[in-house]
Amino acid sequence: MTNSNKQDYSGIFITLEGIEGVGKTTLMKFLAEYLHQHEIPLLVTREPGGTPLADDIRHFLLSEHEETVQPETELLLMFAARAQHVQNVLRPALKAGKLVICDRFTDTTYAYQGAGRGVNKAKIEMLENVVQDGLKPELTVLLDAPIDICLERIKARKKTDRFESETKQFFQKARNAYLEMAAAEPERFYVLNADQSIETLGAELLKILQPVINRKFILS
Repeated sequence: MTNSNKQDYSGIFITLEGIEGVGKTTLMKFLAEYLHQHEIPLLVTREPGGTPLADDIRHFLLSEHEETVQPETELLLMFAARAQHVQNVLRPALKAGKLVICDRFTDTTYAYQGAGRGVNKAKIEMLENVVQDGLKPELTVLLDAPIDICLERIKARKKTDRFESETKQFFQKARNAYLEMAAAEPERFYVLNADQSIETLGAELLKILQPVINRKFILS
C-alpha cells in the first residue's frame, strides 16, 4: 500500500486504540482538555462516526437487531462511515494543519471485524486502500489491559451496546490482534498499560505524545 499521508497535509494524525473497557473515552477527555488549555489547533473525533451520516451508521452498528448482521455487512458499514469521515473531516482538518486525535480507526477493523469476526484480512486491506488512499496515523497509542479487567469494567456500565455485549473469546481475539499489529509496527504503535489510574495514564500519554506534537506545535 502506498502511504501518501505525509505528503498531502501538514497536520498530525494520532489514534487511540484498544478493546472495550480499557478507558479510551476517559483518557480522550483528559487529553482534549489538556491540549485545549495549551491552545493547540485540535480536532478530537471518533470512529465509527465523526460526521452526521457516519454517526447514523454508528447508531445502527452499535444497536441490537432481530436480523443477524453478517460480518461482511458490518465491515462494509464500517468503511462506509470511514469514507465519510476521511473525506469530510479528517483530510480537511489535517490539510488545515490541525492536530487530529481519533478514538479508533482502521486498526479496530482489523482487530474486531478481522480477528473477532473472522473476515479475511485481504478484504479489509482492499477497502482500506480504496477509502484511505494511504492515510494512516503517525502515532497509535494502544491501551491494553487483561481481558478480565476490561470485562469487569463493561459489566459496571448501566447499558451495553452490541460490541460491548460480545464474548470473552471475541475480545481475546481482538486483543491478540492489536498486540500483533503493535509488534509488527513498533515505529507507529506505543502500548500503554491501561490498568493504572487516570492520573498515571494521562502523564504517560503526554510523555508519549509530546515528541510527536512538538514537531509542529509548542507543548510545554
